[in-house]
Order: sequence, then C-alpha cells, then structure tokens
Amino acid sequence: MSVLPQTSAFVLPLALFAFVSSVTPGPNNVMLTASGATFGYRRTVPHMLGISLGVVAMLLLVGLGLGVAFEREPRLYTWLKYLGAAYLLWLAWKIARSGEAGAGQAGAQPFGFWQAAAFQWVNPKAWVMAIGIVATYTPRDGYTANLLLAALVLGVVNYPSVSVWTLFGSAVGRALRTPRALQRFNWCMAALLVLSLYPVLEG
Repeated sequence: MSVLPQTSAFVLPLALFAFVSSVTPGPNNVMLTASGATFGYRRTVPHMLGISLGVVAMLLLVGLGLGVAFEREPRLYTWLKYLGAAYLLWLAWKIARSGEAGAGQAGAQPFGFWQAAAFQWVNPKAWVMAIGIVATYTPRDGYTANLLLAALVLGVVNYPSVSVWTLFGSAVGRALRTPRALQRFNWCMAALLVLSLYPVLEG
C-alpha cells in the first residue's frame, strides 16, 4: 500500500531529470545535430533509437549492480573514461570530415543502432544520467519494480528529447546550400564535441 504513493511521487521528478539530462548539450546531441545536417532525420532514426535503448540498458545494468565493479576496482572507470575520450576525438574527426548535405561524404554512413547503443558505455554523460537516476530517483521500497519504471520513463523521455537536436540539424542541413557551408557547420560541431570532453578530463 505504501509503495504506490512513493512510486507515483518519484515519477515526475525523474521525468524532469531525464528530460534535462537528455535535452542539454552533450556528445550524443552534438553528434545527432551533425548527423541530421549531413544525412537527414530519417537516416538518423537508428542512431536515436540506439541512444535511447542504450541508456535504458545502461540504467538497468547499473541499477542491478554493475556499479559495484567500479567501487571494487576504480581503475576500470578511469580506463573507461579515457577510452571514451579517445573515441570521442575520433568521432569529432569523422564529423569534421562529413560531406554534402543530404547525401553524406562518398561511402559515409550515419551511426547505426548498435553503434549508438554501444557508444553509451563510453559516454560520460550517459554514466552520470544512469548513476544519478539509480542513486537519487529510484525508491528502495519495491526497488526492482521502481527500477523498471525508471527505465521506462527514461526511454519515453529520452527519444523525443534527442529528436529535437536531429530536427535542428536537419533544418540546418537544408539551409546550408553548399558543401563548403555544411563543412564549416560540421567543423563547429566537431569542435563542440571536443569541448564536451573538458569536464571529463578535469574529473
């Protein structure tokens, strides 16, 4: 009887946290903006789905005890952090070299579903989101049911939140009529992705 009111009370704050965490700038959203500009919204849908389901899977695994491994071996988290930083630098280079709007560089492809889902495990912002939800927004009474509900809320909120950035990138891509203009835009997105590493390396 007491679990239901507690559960209903945490859903709105959780949804707000998930929205703010999902919609604010970060590696995922910078990459989606660049992908929307270069490949368009439709071809970026697998990327967005991979992000949403990837962070949900991370939340469930962290909630079910993966975080204990980092407590026992803190160096694992440090290695993961710098591996993620190196991967983000490589992605920034790929974005900077993206090609013409709507078509992409010859042979270039947008991120696929599994690539985007796997990327969350080296994305520091995704880790902060998952750990924050488990530690702060998941009541301990009826924990397993609440964790599943938290994962559902995150998934429902995350996809439309990240879609905003893809739509913005798609609109920018249509507005940039020349390959050179799009290239400059993608260089700006690459620079923002590199700048997003600052809090990670400082920590």
